[in-house]
Amino acid sequence: MREVTGRSSAAPEAGDQQIRGMARGGVLNLGSAVLSQVALFLVMLLLARVLGVRELGRYAQVYAVLSLLGLLSLSGFRAGLTRFVAVHLADDEPAALRGAIRLGIGISAVASTVIALGLAIGAPWLADALHDPQLTTGLRLAALCLPAATVCEAALAATRGWRTQRAYALIGQVYEPGARLVLTALALALGAGLTGAFWALVVASWSAAGFALVALARMVRRVPAARPAYRPGELFRFSTVSWVSSLSSTGLIWVDALLLGFFDYGPDAIGVYHVATRLVTIAVFVLAPVNASFGPHLAHLYHQGRLDEVRRIYRVATGWVLRLSLPAFVALLVFPEQLLRLVGGPGLAGGAAVTVVLALGQLVNAATGPCGTLLNMSGRVSVNMVDNLAALLLNVLLNLWLIPAYGILGAAVAWAVSLAAVNVARVWQVRAQVHTVPVTAGMVKGLVAALVAMGVGFGVRWLVGGGTGQLVVGLAAIVAAYLAVVLALGLSREDVMVLRSVTRRGGRRAPADPADGAGVGAGRPVVRS
Repeated sequence: MREVTGRSSAAPEAGDQQIRGMARGGVLNLGSAVLSQVALFLVMLLLARVLGVRELGRYAQVYAVLSLLGLLSLSGFRAGLTRFVAVHLADDEPAALRGAIRLGIGISAVASTVIALGLAIGAPWLADALHDPQLTTGLRLAALCLPAATVCEAALAATRGWRTQRAYALIGQVYEPGARLVLTALALALGAGLTGAFWALVVASWSAAGFALVALARMVRRVPAARPAYRPGELFRFSTVSWVSSLSSTGLIWVDALLLGFFDYGPDAIGVYHVATRLVTIAVFVLAPVNASFGPHLAHLYHQGRLDEVRRIYRVATGWVLRLSLPAFVALLVFPEQLLRLVGGPGLAGGAAVTVVLALGQLVNAATGPCGTLLNMSGRVSVNMVDNLAALLLNVLLNLWLIPAYGILGAAVAWAVSLAAVNVARVWQVRAQVHTVPVTAGMVKGLVAALVAMGVGFGVRWLVGGGTGQLVVGLAAIVAAYLAVVLALGLSREDVMVLRSVTRRGGRRAPADPADGAGVGAGRPVVRS
């Protein structure tokens, strides 16, 4: 096979098409992620208001166990299935594609079933270790939920390899959280309490898994018929490293709640910490949908050697994440007490400092963009694994040092420092790999707009009396000020192109904004013969 690499006059247009494709998938993911976060926020609000912060803390601990064991069950096949489906489609290898899907789904199903049996048997022991025997029932229902949640994740990961986000968005981001919300509300209305909320999680997970498998089967039927060709070596090598990396990353998210339980801080403190964590997660919710849209395109482009386009869409994706997240971060930094009271009442206002610290850590995460996804989808999963392991180790060590002295504030500092450190390290690793950093003039404009919006927010806080009215006026003023400054400073060529693409006017070429690096990213397409 001969491979000729050269600069093509059509390369910028090819790069534009990739960005438009990312934009359409990203907007679908973004809209569904909004619905998902709203649904999960309302579940938390219902539990806090109806059952109290203590029961919310128990729910958070059980969900932490479910999340960690879910990653353990997936064995890294979430990233592996997305990458290898994309690669086999690019290489026109239907047999290898079918084999990769069967291996990934089958092994994930078996592993999750075995781990679920272990959790069901060991639930009383784990509940005692967390100093709360009342967690036993919730842990056993989490075990019942685990196989369904794992298979659903694996199937949806495989569908993303087709560079479409429809199944992932509609099933994983809309149906499952929506069903969980409706069923949780119904359970609480019937007086089923926390056990009813866990049963809602079980039913939502199993039904979502069924829909995910149907969606994947329909996509596989579009591929030419072929006897599955199994290549376990390459899939296992990639997925095993990705598994350790994902487990470490998820551990970084949930280990704080478990360590607070081991240090016997009780469900009340864990409930406050969970509410603060959920609020901060809402601020950076755009990162996951942009990553999901960005990953398959990156795997496809990198596999074809089109590094100029990889660099371009990395910068574009990072700009989207940061600029879409900044208004929410400003709100968290200006009105932390008011937002906590909105969720759980006056008793949660003491978590304001925790919210601010967590928000600063996530702000660094947003500003560095999908650097971890770039490392994974370009085959550098071992580098990403080492990063995540180092971050998890740093987080555990800092928690062991800070939680006994400072409680939930110490846990927040440990988490924020660990998250910031790992993302700064990834940016330098991506720079060494593809020779770019995710900094554009558009990002600088967004930061300027955020500073202005923060000043406006503090002005509202000073001028308007406390209560819900202050929060409503403040949030509206922050969003209005941010949008006004962004528009006054001007949109980049890519921004205009994305807006036209998602409004179905993407065929017209937008004028370049010289200040934002327009024209960068003329790709080097690979011609194979």
